[in-house]
Amino acid sequence: MAKILVVDDDLDMTLTLGEILRQDGHQVRSANSGEDGLLTLNAGPLPDVVVLDVDMPPGMSGPAMAHQMLMHDAGQERIPVILMSGNSELPEIAARMGTPYFLFKPGSLTAFLDLLDRARSELVAPASA
Repeated sequence: MAKILVVDDDLDMTLTLGEILRQDGHQVRSANSGEDGLLTLNAGPLPDVVVLDVDMPPGMSGPAMAHQMLMHDAGQERIPVILMSGNSELPEIAARMGTPYFLFKPGSLTAFLDLLDRARSELVAPASA
């Protein structure tokens, strides 16, 4: 069981991922913007993994939220981040952030759960944002 924070501006996506993760035995919190994601992080406890949408208009993007996590320097900088997006530049965005964990939306449930397991076992946090 892991503590997971899902941040996505698509309410259906946060509800669906939350339900899937809960059925898989995880504790899930969710937020619908980068700003709310940071507030949720700061309210504690820290999650084991953050699942983060890249494009969240009109406010803080996923990469901007990840950058704030790195700058906070209170444990958040060590949390693995899984990026999810339909953006065709997702591999490049993930590389710039220094995270090896990314998945195109819509993706398969199996691929998502496999990536989550990989992030939990490897514990590679983003190197930059």
